[in-house]
Amino acid sequence: MSTTSVSGAAGLVAGLPSGFRWGVATSAYQIEGAITADGRTPSIWDTYCRVPGAIDNGDTGDVACDHYHRMPADVALIKDLGFDTYRFSVAWPRVQPHGKGPVNPAGLGFYDRLVDELLAQGIDPWVTLYHWDLPQELEDAGGWPVRDTAYRFAEYSMLVFDALKDRVGTWTTLNEPWCSAMLGYAYGAHAPGRREYPAAIAAVHHLLLGHGLATSQMREAAPRPLDIGITLNVATAYPASDAEPDVDAARRADGMGRRIYLDPLVHGRYPADVVADLAREGATLPVVDGDLEIISAPIDVLGVNYYFSQKFTGYAEDGSTVDASGLPISRDVPLGKPRTAMDWEIVPEGFTDLLVSIARDYPGLPMVITENGSAFEDVPDANGFVDDTDRTAYFTSHLTAVAEAIAQGADIRGYLAWSLMDNFEWAYGYVKRFGIVRVDYETQQRTPKASAAYLKELATQHRAR
Repeated sequence: MSTTSVSGAAGLVAGLPSGFRWGVATSAYQIEGAITADGRTPSIWDTYCRVPGAIDNGDTGDVACDHYHRMPADVALIKDLGFDTYRFSVAWPRVQPHGKGPVNPAGLGFYDRLVDELLAQGIDPWVTLYHWDLPQELEDAGGWPVRDTAYRFAEYSMLVFDALKDRVGTWTTLNEPWCSAMLGYAYGAHAPGRREYPAAIAAVHHLLLGHGLATSQMREAAPRPLDIGITLNVATAYPASDAEPDVDAARRADGMGRRIYLDPLVHGRYPADVVADLAREGATLPVVDGDLEIISAPIDVLGVNYYFSQKFTGYAEDGSTVDASGLPISRDVPLGKPRTAMDWEIVPEGFTDLLVSIARDYPGLPMVITENGSAFEDVPDANGFVDDTDRTAYFTSHLTAVAEAIAQGADIRGYLAWSLMDNFEWAYGYVKRFGIVRVDYETQQRTPKASAAYLKELATQHRAR
C-alpha cells in the first residue's frame, strides 16, 4: 500500500482526540494453545471442541497460535507494529484449575511474564478476566445459570488481580456476556452447547452479578486509581419500517442485545419492557435483593465490541405477526450492504449511531472500542504477505464512524483492532481470519498484512499531531 493512500485515509480520522489509545486485542483460548501445560485443566471450549460437528473441520484450540510458547516474540511484534495498548484475556483454568481452590503459580506465572514483557516494550497491558473459557468442572456443577458461578468468578478474579494490580492499570471483567449466555446456553452455537432459554436468561443475570462482585472487590483492593469495566458486544437495531410490528421487533432486539446489560450496569435496574418480554417467553431473571446494587457498582470504562448492525421486522414472510406459540415475530432482514466472510453486513453508520445512543442513554460513561475488525478471504502471496485492501477499507470506514460519533459528543478514548493475528475463531475453527497479521498454522510464521501497516501509520501520524 502506498504512503499516499495511507496518509489520505489518515486524514479521515483526524477527529480522534489526543491521548487516544491505539491497540490490538486477542483472547486466551484463541491463541495460547498449550491446553495441558503447567497444570491447566479443561475449559468448556476444550470439551466442546470434542463434540462431533461442533467446530468446522473438527478444529480445536489445542495448539492455536502457540502463543503460550511464543509470547515474547508476539509482544515484540506488537511493539514493531506501533501499538501502545494490548488487550488480552486470562485463561481461568490455567490460573485456577478446577475453577476453585488456590492459585496455580505456574499458570499465573505466564501472565506475570506477559505483563512484564509488555511494560518493557512500552505497551500498556489491558487484562480481560473472562473471555468464555469457563473451567469445565464449574459447567459440570451447572455453569453460569447457577448463582454460585458468579461467586467463583469473583474469587478467581481476585487471584489474578492480587498478582497483577501493581502493574496493570485497566481491567475488564467479562467479554461479551451476551455470547456467553445466549450462544452458549440458548442457541447451542458456542460452548457449552446447551439450548435452554430459561437457563440462558439466568446466565445473563449471574454473569452480571459476577462482574459486580469482582468489580467491587477489585476496587476495594486497588493500590491506586485503576480503570475497571466490562466489554459488551452491541449493535444498532433498525426497524424495517415505521409499522408498529417492525418498530417493536427492533425494540425487542435492542432490549435483549444492549439494554438488558447496560441498564442494570449503569442504572441499577433491568428494563421493564424486557422483563415483560421475557415473562411472555417463560423466562425470569433470578434477581435476589441487593443484586442490582452489586451489579451497578461504578465502572470507569465501557468496552464496546462492534462488528455489524441489523434491520428487524415483526412480520413473517407470510405477513403474520405472531408465531405458532402466539409470540411476536422478530427476524432480521438485509440492509443491502456488502458482507464480510462471516456473512455480516458492513454497517459503519450503525457504529456511529450505536456510540451516540450509548452516550445519550448512559451519559458520563467513557468508552473504548475494545474490538472491531473483519474476516475476509485472505489470499497470501508466495511470501505469506496479504494485501488485504478490503480489511483496510473496513478499518477506514469504522474509524471514521468513531470520529463522527466523537464529533456528536460521544466520549471514546481508544480503538483496539480485532485481532492481532489470525486465530481459532470459535465454532468456525481456523477457516475465518480476522488478524492484521497472517498466521501460517503449519509453521506458526507470523506475517503482517497490509492492514497492519495501515494501522501503524494511522497511529504514528495521530501521535505526531
